[in-house]
Amino acid sequence: MAIVGLLADDAIGATREDARDPLPEEYYAAFQAIDCDPNQELVVLDVAGRVAGTLQLTIIPNLTYRGGRRALIEGVRVSREERGSRHGARLVQWAIDRARHRGCHLVQLTSDKRRSEAIAFYERMGFAATHEGMKLWLGPLPIDQERR
Repeated sequence: MAIVGLLADDAIGATREDARDPLPEEYYAAFQAIDCDPNQELVVLDVAGRVAGTLQLTIIPNLTYRGGRRALIEGVRVSREERGSRHGARLVQWAIDRARHRGCHLVQLTSDKRRSEAIAFYERMGFAATHEGMKLWLGPLPIDQERR
């Protein structure tokens, strides 16, 4: 699956993804769950017949904001060959437009603090670091978290 290859193709992703062939079964189960959920959209960017980028858009119904919806953008990646081509901006803008179309009042995302270039990219797209995000790992720590 080319999407997993993109997710694994950087220093951080390489520590937590497993893009060997054949892919571990967990990826297929996750894809099936995403595919069956109307609040999930897994998007790929096709350039000349190959997967050049991806992101996942999740629509989250909320009680806050008077029952408003928000969108979560995750797993944004562009292939090494296509970085700098504005494909990332096109993918994220598509997600913003899609969230608006689906009635969302807010689009949010997180980025690993070590991804300074990605953070600068999102800021150029108009995102602001207005909240402090936190995580609580419920299972074995991912390899990249064990070293911290």
